[in-house]
Amino acid sequence: MSLSNTEKLLAIMARLRSPECGCAWDIEQDFYSLIPYTIEEAYEVADAIERGDLDDLRLELGDLLLQVVFHSRIAEERGLFDFEQVAGGIAEKLIRRHPHVFGDAVYSSDEERKQAWEQAKLEERQSKRSNELLDSVLDGVPANLPALVQCEKIQNRAASHGFDWPEVLPVFDKVTEELEEVREAWESGDQAHIQEEVGDLLLVAVNLARHLKVNPEIALRESTKKFSGRFQYIEKHVQESGRELRDCELTELDALWDQAKQALKKK
Repeated sequence: MSLSNTEKLLAIMARLRSPECGCAWDIEQDFYSLIPYTIEEAYEVADAIERGDLDDLRLELGDLLLQVVFHSRIAEERGLFDFEQVAGGIAEKLIRRHPHVFGDAVYSSDEERKQAWEQAKLEERQSKRSNELLDSVLDGVPANLPALVQCEKIQNRAASHGFDWPEVLPVFDKVTEELEEVREAWESGDQAHIQEEVGDLLLVAVNLARHLKVNPEIALRESTKKFSGRFQYIEKHVQESGRELRDCELTELDALWDQAKQALKKK
């Protein structure tokens, strides 16, 4: 009987990690050395989705799955857990967190469903602490997440426990307030204070994005992509004139920026 693709993948990873006949690089890896690869593969999945390249998405999902298999194999060798337990754990979690699908629970609104989801996650975090009392509802948010993602998750946790503005208008006011505090810090010349106030401004900008139902990470990535496209338009036009960017006055570059906005908008 032939192996399934999953069984084949697990067998390949076991062979790669084999001290007798495996690959030296694969054998020397551990949980920590794989961290940058795991993060990179997750971002490459996101990139394929954003580019709308579904063939590449299939390949990148495979690369991400490889990281799961790799970590699971290392854990199995150490007698900790294996891939089946990883798959079983997420299956159990999905059933537990969806009692309205796999059980008899009924939610009257999407908000009630979200509250039940957060309550289930809270109970899971409490159970991980060996029956100790939970120190904070913010416990469990990974410290090494990208700053925007971490900020949004922490704010969502706080909001789910009532610490949030009930409507968006006060958040606009808070953005204006924090922006003015950045200006005051800049006028003081205290660099540490400037950094602190810029951080506060970014934090409240994330809060505004939440209230407007915008994912701040995606929004910033899209704006950065838009900036890059416009900047490259400017570069192209300057190069065609036989000059470099540093040879141009800011007013000329600003005019080209406006051109780029109109030209790229049409595409």
